Amino acid sequence: MRRLALPPETFRALAHNLTDFAADYLERLPQLPSYPSKISGQQTEHLFGGDIPLEGIGAAAFDSLTEVFENSRPASPRFFGYVFGSGEPVGALGEFAASVLHQNAAAWRSAPAAITIERTVIRWLANAVGCTGFSGSLTLGGSSANLMGLCMAREAKTPANLTGVRGGVIYCSTEAHMSIPKAAALLGLGHDAVRLIAVDEAFRMLTEDLRRAILLDLRNNKVPIAVVASAGTTATGSIDPLTAIADICNEFGLWLHVDGAYGALASLAIPATFQGLAHADSLSLDPHKWLYQPTGCGCLLYRDPSAAQRAFAHSGEYARALSDDPIEGFAFFEESMELSRPFRALKLWLSLRYYGLHAFQKSIQEDLLLAKVLADSIDAEPKLERLAPVALSAVCFRYIGGNGDIDALNRSILSQVIRRGRVYISNAVIHNKFALRACVVNHRTTEEDVQSVVSEVLAAANDVSG
Repeated sequence: MRRLALPPETFRALAHNLTDFAADYLERLPQLPSYPSKISGQQTEHLFGGDIPLEGIGAAAFDSLTEVFENSRPASPRFFGYVFGSGEPVGALGEFAASVLHQNAAAWRSAPAAITIERTVIRWLANAVGCTGFSGSLTLGGSSANLMGLCMAREAKTPANLTGVRGGVIYCSTEAHMSIPKAAALLGLGHDAVRLIAVDEAFRMLTEDLRRAILLDLRNNKVPIAVVASAGTTATGSIDPLTAIADICNEFGLWLHVDGAYGALASLAIPATFQGLAHADSLSLDPHKWLYQPTGCGCLLYRDPSAAQRAFAHSGEYARALSDDPIEGFAFFEESMELSRPFRALKLWLSLRYYGLHAFQKSIQEDLLLAKVLADSIDAEPKLERLAPVALSAVCFRYIGGNGDIDALNRSILSQVIRRGRVYISNAVIHNKFALRACVVNHRTTEEDVQSVVSEVLAAANDVSG
């Protein structure tokens, strides 16, 4: 037997031990600190740095998992930072099963079951968000989905794959995700090709400003390519006027990409809020946010598969499909920037079959309700000020009970909240004010958990004020 061929009985023992370890951890999870205490860069380097081992230590390698878990930010029910899902356990088991199966989900002939399951999951997701008939693929996350969607837009409006980039302009709001200008740079358009359109008091794109920007670029002989509408901005969860933006795109012949990485899946719970989503040419959404999947499960949906093929199809003979059958000849790499692709769909397929779609709808509804509970608690506290409407589940606020530089005070409060380790929140800038930000995208969170945000911020304020 070769050195790396693990005997079945050894694998079984390691897997059993790891499963017990994971189950024990999940059992303790609600009581764990929201952030590891007294952690430092020097400490993590000491624990996990060092040289590559030339000889193995066998099963003892797993002993260090305790330190890995102890020095990691847990998926606590009191984690409210960023826009980050909570990692439900059935999805984790699906991730494990996919790793054991070890498929390259590039084409049907290389992974028949994986390709069929991914296409099924894509159909499920498209139907669930009201985009019946859309095609798509699972991606690493929302940033890669946005990049791919804008690559399709560029190739549809100003083809560049053959002769190179010849310019073009992309429009998005000032609240758009940072992946949009990054995508413009990677596509060769550059940051200067991104027009940032002003927003209203609810942080939604102003469509008349959008129209004026397009007309100005046309007068200056620029080539408008696409508008990126947000279905849930990162800071506040605001949703751009999708139907009005779609009308403008139709008027000027522009591609409409909707960045729904944060919010689009909330349409399962509040579909009326997302009217116009189906007008998109492409749409990003993140199952690792509001379907609570393990990290690394994004999605790009699109109306026209031929647009994806124009952008991404470029196959060597070694990878060319050997069948004209619409199932057996299908290849994701002809509609994606990836060739080697993990079996991302298995975890999501298992989760949806285990719980059913209604359970996810209900959980999203509960997250939205808990955000409103938190907003009401903030509004009821004289020492706190809410800084933005709560469109989805992001709540932005600040402490105003002190003197002096309020921004500096709130930065100190945020650091102290994290040090205290009872809740984890992040930050944003709202109307040039430093804001504390709590975002509920967590299937474990309870009302008691969200109420603790207020009490912890007040306690931290007392700590830093002496």
